[in-house]
Amino acid sequence: MLEKLFKLKENGTRLSTEIVAGLTTFFAMSYIIIVNPAILSQSGMEWGAVFLATIIASIIGTLVMGLVANVPYAQAPGMGLNAFFVYTVCFGLGFTWQQALSMVFVCGLLNIIITVTKVRKYIIKAIPESLQNAIGGGIGIFIAYIGLLNVGIINFGAGVPALSTLNQPSFWVFLIGLALIIVLLVLKVKGAVLIAIIATTIIGIPFGVTTMKESVSFSEACAALPTTFLAIFKEGGIGSLFSDPAKIPLVLITIFSFSLSDTFDTIGTFIGTGRRSGIFSAEDEKTMESGSGFKSKMDKALFADATATSIGALIGTSNTTTYVESAAGIGAGGRTGLTSVVVAICFEISAFFAAFVSAVPYAATAPALVAVGVMMMSAFKEIEWTDLDEAIPAFFAGVFMALCYSISYGIAAGFIFYCIVKICKKQAKGIHPILWVSTVLFILNFILLALI
Repeated sequence: MLEKLFKLKENGTRLSTEIVAGLTTFFAMSYIIIVNPAILSQSGMEWGAVFLATIIASIIGTLVMGLVANVPYAQAPGMGLNAFFVYTVCFGLGFTWQQALSMVFVCGLLNIIITVTKVRKYIIKAIPESLQNAIGGGIGIFIAYIGLLNVGIINFGAGVPALSTLNQPSFWVFLIGLALIIVLLVLKVKGAVLIAIIATTIIGIPFGVTTMKESVSFSEACAALPTTFLAIFKEGGIGSLFSDPAKIPLVLITIFSFSLSDTFDTIGTFIGTGRRSGIFSAEDEKTMESGSGFKSKMDKALFADATATSIGALIGTSNTTTYVESAAGIGAGGRTGLTSVVVAICFEISAFFAAFVSAVPYAATAPALVAVGVMMMSAFKEIEWTDLDEAIPAFFAGVFMALCYSISYGIAAGFIFYCIVKICKKQAKGIHPILWVSTVLFILNFILLALI
């Protein structure tokens, strides 16, 4: 049955290999079970609800990826996108978490449409590769910065960022955890991020940083889930999103930013890992570009990714996207959707450990954020920094995300400076129409924000 469903022999793999690959991928990405509730709960969402929503969305998204597309990729709420959800959309722009979830839902529908119509392909082709890499690296800086802020390493007491006095137990737990995760990553230990989080949490017990006083049990998490489940259709949800005409341009820009980040994350993961492993062959990519319907693996995988976003929003979490950590399982030999099914089963089992997961302190998750940020910054190496035509837009796209505390502002800065550079070099005709439209929308957004 498994052979017929997943075509193991045809893909040059076997059952034992797929199981090991699934376990490897799960342990590489399982930190999201802890980190996502820690981030999204800051917006006012209940921790237990987000915890279960994260797991349910991951299970559904990953199963669709495995059973429909038959590729070894796992899905879960994306890092960077959850930060954008809280710190930019809720804190920066003043939207409620219900409205933010509604935007994620609309973003998912948009991604489904642009995937079916192949617009997603054209969007990717419109954005210069240097800017795509800059966005990925910039999100890495942003995530690492958030980790440092969450644990209080950086303060703004003097009006400018400064290093805090290391006289708090949480600081020392964080530093121990950071050292541990660096060692594990350098030694290429499988599941390094999760191991470091667990170990740091245990280390935090004698420091008084880790306690069970505010932990949430599985039953409490189940009781909290209704607060986010289908919240977008309740009062303050999608109905209120478009009730204020003055805010509609801002809403549309924000949805666009969600979609743009999600799209780049997914395409980068598929192309970066699929080509090297043979999961997505050159022939498969050609079929996607020239064929109609969902004949290629890439088409099916993109559709699975798009639907997962809307499903996750219905349950109560930010954008569910394809995880780059899937590369760990692919490196272990995973070649079919059976790898994804194993990952989904692991997520299901993890739901029953809510009490322990909720006790994990910021001091344990912050090193993980810094580590993930470091890994995401590897995208910068693909940029030709000696070429100012590439370097200037890439710099502003990457750095502005952290400096402005906003992913969308970083993307906007990159687009604007790219257009400026091309205009100055009298190469404006080389700018793709989609990029022109996006840049104009960003500029209009800034003007509206100045006038509001």
